[in-house]
Amino acid sequence: MAAVVCAWLRNDLRAHDSPVLQGAAALARQRGLPALPVYVLDPRHFQRTSHGTLKTGPFRALFLLQALRALKRRLRGLGSDLLVRIGRPEVVLPPLLPSGSVLLTQQEVTSEELGVDGRLRSALAGGVEWEYRWGSTLFHKEDLPFHDDLRNAPDVFTSFKNKVEPELAARVNEVPSSYEGKRKPQSSIRVRPCLPEPAKGSLPLPALDPAELGFEPSWADLPYEEAVAEPTPHEGAALDFCGGEDTALERLKYYLWDSDLLATYFDTRNGMLGGDYSTKLAPWLALGCISPRRVFEQVREYEGARVANKSTYWVIFELVWRDFFRFFAAKHGDAIFWRGGVAGRAEGWRRNDKLFDLWARGCTGFPLVDANMRELLATGFMSNRGRQNVASFLALDLGLDWRRGADWFESYLVDYDVTANWGNWVHAAGLTTGRVNRFNVVRQSKMYDPDGAYLRHWLPELRRVPAPRIHEPWLLQEAELQRYGAEAYPQPCLDPARFRETGGGGRRRR
Repeated sequence: MAAVVCAWLRNDLRAHDSPVLQGAAALARQRGLPALPVYVLDPRHFQRTSHGTLKTGPFRALFLLQALRALKRRLRGLGSDLLVRIGRPEVVLPPLLPSGSVLLTQQEVTSEELGVDGRLRSALAGGVEWEYRWGSTLFHKEDLPFHDDLRNAPDVFTSFKNKVEPELAARVNEVPSSYEGKRKPQSSIRVRPCLPEPAKGSLPLPALDPAELGFEPSWADLPYEEAVAEPTPHEGAALDFCGGEDTALERLKYYLWDSDLLATYFDTRNGMLGGDYSTKLAPWLALGCISPRRVFEQVREYEGARVANKSTYWVIFELVWRDFFRFFAAKHGDAIFWRGGVAGRAEGWRRNDKLFDLWARGCTGFPLVDANMRELLATGFMSNRGRQNVASFLALDLGLDWRRGADWFESYLVDYDVTANWGNWVHAAGLTTGRVNRFNVVRQSKMYDPDGAYLRHWLPELRRVPAPRIHEPWLLQEAELQRYGAEAYPQPCLDPARFRETGGGGRRRR
């Protein structure tokens, strides 16, 4: 096989704003080489973890398959294609890259991905060039004030935000002055413009076996070591997530332009029920089916055409949070996976398989926790409000090893992103340099689901229990339990008295 320019795609499964594909097209043109986009299904991603869960659970696996098929279709429309291989990258990629080839790939920041990179580099033939492209964040790494030494990256989000975005500095609960009324904001955000998708014919393929290039993986092709059932849509799901660039862009268009839901995002963002309380773009962002810069540009366009308000500001604010976790992980490396976290504190995390199973299966006896965990089991998704509460409950109330919770989320979440997931969990466990936020799951239930609609949606045992009684079913008398048909709902696994409002304590309660 002759030399090629290989675009090794990983968590960047899109044609728009793709530094890897654009770089491959440019190098192919400059050097007169064919270009080969490749994706590798690594069997290690489909094994069980040390905690016994599937590293890639069914919801995320199906979303990935859909995204791969969608990208193949898109690249074929550009006169190219996506070669999908099954195996370890350090084994299956070197035969495709003889001397004189160039490999481009998105730069990752966590140890597992970097370990694969190191093994692949060692396996490549001499004379093969390796080039990284940065493409997973809103802000380009090289544009940040600490890009030359990530050890200087802030550990606290507010400090990070203040450094990267003066317009957002010190404003968490108010709209910046430039967002008042319908004036188009004068942004100080340094966000590079989106790259166009590669021109048709700019990624000319090498000579390959047509059958091999035409391979579109099905569920049966996934390299699971055991039989795993393909998930089916759940009628109660917030959204029927379908992987791919087209569906990502359709969702963005719907949320902004078709429905104007963006204009009220600030007021609805803490919802838990239905498809419209938040953008729901996280699964597509996690797999790179849509670029955060594309979301940013569309929000800016919306602000200029319709309204700029607290809601539009807050969506950009959430994109900055994504960046924070990626640079936080890049700074701290494996510490985000350690028992003691970034802070290195020897917390007394205990192992109690029975309690963990009650949490994981949604049987703790605390309705807000149980409803959210059952939603995750059934659909692969959970609201941001729910995630904060169930993580706090596992780590700070049950006192269980927070890493088991992060591992469980890694398996089940359709929108799993390594830096956001583990970064959020290490913060939830109080193992950073910031403050500890312990969430009162009873108070949160009453605040964010006052009429109990979300609880009834996922807890059939409590569907006849009226509000506000539904939030504290342990207070129901025997006759009430029978009247409402709630006898089957589990008893609380902890003393509910710990969630009474005390108004004091050293840790912040929400």
